[in-house]
Amino acid sequence: MDLARGIKNAALVLLLAAAPVSAVPRLDLSSYPKVAAGDRRWVIQLPGVLPLNPDSTMSSNSADWRVQLLVGQMVQLDCNRQMFGGKLRAVKPAQKGGPVIYRVTDVGQLASTRMACPADQPRRLGFVPMAGKAFVVPYNASRPIVVDAPRPLELRWRLWKAESLERPAQLQ
Repeated sequence: MDLARGIKNAALVLLLAAAPVSAVPRLDLSSYPKVAAGDRRWVIQLPGVLPLNPDSTMSSNSADWRVQLLVGQMVQLDCNRQMFGGKLRAVKPAQKGGPVIYRVTDVGQLASTRMACPADQPRRLGFVPMAGKAFVVPYNASRPIVVDAPRPLELRWRLWKAESLERPAQLQ
């Protein structure tokens, strides 16, 4: 019995040793201010190298890319339009060259239009983004994007790439 267990353990050790190990390093956020009570911290670590885009009309230069931050919450949706307000601001670092953190403040109540929905239309769980102008930051793979938001808000993001084609403007 001990011999069988020993063989199993040896086989397991060999299997684990042969498997490739790729650990994701934990981000060092010690230089960032602490999260305020009631807030949650969301972190986006952008990839330094993205796979080549087969679309040659899109720029492959990351200096031409932007990241849109979408703050919102998951709610039960019907046929009405739901929305809420709030502010997303960059908080300047205490020391020059320090990390920038983004904070969500002044979050309003969830509001909805009041249309009568068809009786046979089921409610569904969906993401409602904060209303207002799109919040876009430069693409920088060397620093994480850190956003503090009150509960129950969530953070999602989208990558925006510019076209590689430059068009001349018309002189008037």
